[in-house]
Amino acid sequence: MIPVTPKPEPENFDRLVRKPGNKWLVDHGVSPDQPPPDPSMLPTYWRQTQKELWESYDGVCAYLCIYFEWVIGAHSTDHFIAKSREAGQVYEWSNYRLSCMSMNRNKNHFDDILDPFQINPYTFLLNLASGLIYPNPELSAEIYEKAEKTILRLKLNDIENQEMRAWHFTLYQMNEISVSYLKRTSPFVWYEVNRQGLL
Repeated sequence: MIPVTPKPEPENFDRLVRKPGNKWLVDHGVSPDQPPPDPSMLPTYWRQTQKELWESYDGVCAYLCIYFEWVIGAHSTDHFIAKSREAGQVYEWSNYRLSCMSMNRNKNHFDDILDPFQINPYTFLLNLASGLIYPNPELSAEIYEKAEKTILRLKLNDIENQEMRAWHFTLYQMNEISVSYLKRTSPFVWYEVNRQGLL
């Protein structure tokens, strides 16, 4: 995971998502600062701007840091503050993270992971040969522990994820992909290649 810069909400977001969403909460007596009684009943207005979310973040999963094509249907809107925890955040663009479906499933409703919108550079480091992610040893004890929990919760070091990252680095080493292509499709690997002086 690397820092992600929040993008401005689309012009149509307020009309398509926030206003109808908040109206539904008011009409059903759901307090915005409380958990909704049944999160599964919340209208999925956020899906109407899901393509805009994908475009705003260049198709890169905020957690896995891998580009995925819109047409493969692997996209999802992760509510960083889970829908089950705070109703008022359900229809807020600032609470959305572009996520591939596997990361969204892993995160689920848990709130024990670091936010890619708020982490500092080099919070997570990468062994380019193996694809293993690990917390920066220079982190404070508190952030180090949260970084470890983030890796475990999201299963960032599942063997398939490690092999994918290592393969992307291998392709770069073999000159089969360019620096710009690596940065576009595997930004965490590019980030670490740059940090380690291998560009």
